[in-house]
Parts: sequence; C-alpha cells; structure tokens
Amino acid sequence: MRGGTPRGHRRQRSAVAALVGTVLAACLAACGQAVPTAVPPSPAASTSAPAPPTAAVDVPVTSAEVPPPVATIAPSRLVIEALGVDMTVTPVGVEPTGQMELPVDPAIAGWYRYGPDAAATGGHVVLAAHVDAIDYPIGPLARLRDVPIGSPVVVEAADGSTRTYAVDSLTYYEKSALPTSDLFARTGAPALVIITCGGPFDSSTGHYRDNVVAVATPR
Repeated sequence: MRGGTPRGHRRQRSAVAALVGTVLAACLAACGQAVPTAVPPSPAASTSAPAPPTAAVDVPVTSAEVPPPVATIAPSRLVIEALGVDMTVTPVGVEPTGQMELPVDPAIAGWYRYGPDAAATGGHVVLAAHVDAIDYPIGPLARLRDVPIGSPVVVEAADGSTRTYAVDSLTYYEKSALPTSDLFARTGAPALVIITCGGPFDSSTGHYRDNVVAVATPR
C-alpha cells in the first residue's frame, strides 16, 4: 500500500472543513444580527429635551479686612458733691482670682475697662475703690454708705466731657451674694454703679463682710 492519505479520506476531510466554515459563518452572522452595534444618535437627530440651566447662586462678598477697634473713652474723675468726694479714676481689669482689680490707693477708683465706657449709651459703667488699705488713709468712698438718694454724681471722661447721674438706690450685699451679672451688665438701660466695701470687718480674713453699692442713672 502507498503511503499518504487515501482519496476517500481526503474527500471526507474537505467536506467536513467546508461544513465547519459554513457553520462559523452562520454563527457570526447570527451574532451580528442579534447584538447590533449601538451607534449614538447625532446631536441634530436627538429628540430629548435639553438639560435645564444651572441655577445661579449669589454669593455675598465680604471684605476680609478687620475693622478698626472702636476707641473707648475712659472715665477719669468721680465727683459726689454731697459727700465731698472728688477722686481720680483709672482703668482696671480682673485679678487672677476672678475678682475686679482695684487700685491699691483707696483715694483712686478703678473703672472696669471690660464694661461700658464713659460715652456708652447702654449697660453699666462700674467704678469701685477700697475703703482703706495698709499705709494709706481712709478712702473717699468710705462715706458712700451715707449718700442721699437723688444726689447728683458727675463722671468726667478722658476726652474732657462730663456726664451727670442721680443716685437711685443704695444697697448692702454680702460679698458672697453680690449680683455681679446684674451690676456688671453690658447691655440694657445705662447706669453708673459705684462699689466699695462695708459692713463688719472680719479680722480672720482681713476683709469687710459686705459691699456697699450705689446705682445712679443719667439725668
């Protein structure tokens, strides 16, 4: 027998190859028809409504520049003619203990500089002084307990202006019960608050038990 593939086998293989080629062509054609390639419509042919425009937002523009601080007008002098009081006033702050700082000399009153100033149209201007102190004579406000209701009180400011008040009330408070939130009010009706010590002296603490508080309103 000669080597090689018999003719019958060659004819059979050719027929099988032709059949496989026909099946593959049919499958590719079927896939192409079943899953057509998506072609995006041209913009001119689109029938969808256009997207609405984005709403405009007005953003307020604020300057980043810090406004200059409002200059304060400090009280510089306190006069209560009915008591013979005429004393210098100086700005003071807060002690580390949280209490209002006071000048050591009882002849000088302190103005609480974190509150309203001499020109304020609202809130309480607070002035305070010691009754006495070691190495100093008795202070002028030791007589505050005797101020008659209605007495005029004049506050002179650092700019030379003056403001006159009239005493409305005189009250003794135990220091532990002093209504600081009311007396040191920064808003509300304008008033002048004058504070000093009074009541019995406690030798164990070296302080007076009470505070004497006069409240005066503008005339």
